[in-house]
Amino acid sequence: MSDQALIGEEPKPDRWVFRAPPTTLSVAHSSAREDVTFSVVVAAYNVADLIGEALASAFAQTSPAHEVIVVDDGSTDDLDTALAPFLGRIKLIRQPNRGPGAARNAAVEAATGEFVVILDADDVDHPRRIEALGALARERPDLDVLTTDADLVDAGRVLRRYYTTSHTFEVDDQRRAILQRNWIFNPAMRRERHIEVGGYDTTLWRAQDWECCIRLLLSGSRVGLVDSALVQYRERPGRLTGARIPLLEARVRTLEKTRHHPALTHAERRVLDDSLRRARQRLAAESRRRGSAAEARSAAMAIARDRGSTSGARMRASLTALAPRVARCLDRKRDAPA
Repeated sequence: MSDQALIGEEPKPDRWVFRAPPTTLSVAHSSAREDVTFSVVVAAYNVADLIGEALASAFAQTSPAHEVIVVDDGSTDDLDTALAPFLGRIKLIRQPNRGPGAARNAAVEAATGEFVVILDADDVDHPRRIEALGALARERPDLDVLTTDADLVDAGRVLRRYYTTSHTFEVDDQRRAILQRNWIFNPAMRRERHIEVGGYDTTLWRAQDWECCIRLLLSGSRVGLVDSALVQYRERPGRLTGARIPLLEARVRTLEKTRHHPALTHAERRVLDDSLRRARQRLAAESRRRGSAAEARSAAMAIARDRGSTSGARMRASLTALAPRVARCLDRKRDAPA
C-alpha cells in the first residue's frame, strides 16, 4: 500500500504517546522484552469491493503481523476474486453466514499470536499500527486490551478523529465507563483472555464488540491507547447512520445481559441501570418515530414496567404501548415548527 492510500499527515513520532491506567506491576519492564506477536483477523461478508485495501494495509506493516486470518462468513459476492492476490499469505476460513461475532470467534480460535488485532474489512490500517501496538504491549505487559486512535473518513475526506472531547478514551475508571458506552476502538486483545471470557456473543449481530469488552473489563482486564490516528475508519452507507433501531435493540440486550454479571459492584449496578434506562428510552423514541407498531409497543412496555423511570416517562410509554399510532402523531405535532 502506498503512502497516498492514507489520509492526512503520516505519524512519525520519536516516541509513541500512551494512555492507560497506572501499572499494577511492581517492577519496571524494559522494551528489550521479546517481541509480542499479533494475529490480524478480518471477518468478511459481502465486502469484495473493499477488503483488498484492508488486506494490503495489513501486509504493509513496518512490524509484520504474525499472521493474517480472513473468515469468509458466507459471502455471496465475488470475494474469491478480491482475495486472489493474497492467497498463500492469508489463513482463509470459510463458514456459513453466522454473523460477525461468530466469524471473529473462528479467527481467534485459529490464531497463534499472543494478541488478535481486529481489522474491519472496510477499514485501512496505517503501516505503523502494529509497530505502535507492539511498543505499548512491551511497555505495559499488564494490559490485555490495546487500541489506537483513528480517522473517520468519508469519500477521501477526514471527518474527525474517533476520540474527541465528547467521546474520550477513558483512563480513570474503565469498568464504570464501559457500562455507559463503548469507548474502545477495534482493539488488539490478548488471545487467551478473549477465549477465557467466552469470546464474542454470537447471538448479537451488533454491539458484540462492546459486550465482549464489558466482560473483559469486568473480569479484570485493562485497556491502553496509542494516542495517534493509525486507522482509517471509512464511512459507507449504513455503517454509522443505518439500522438505528437494531443497533439500539442490541445496546439494550447487551445491558440487560450485563445486569447478571456476578462481578458488578453495587455502585456499578446503579451505573448500569441508568445506562439501560437511557438506552430503553432512546429505543422507544426511535421506534415511535421510525419503527413498526410492534417495535414501538415492545420498546414502550420495557419502560412502562421499569419502576426506576419517571412517572411521566412511564405514562408516555403506556400510551405508546396501548396506541402506538396516536403516540407517533403526538410526537410529530410536538416536533413540528411553530
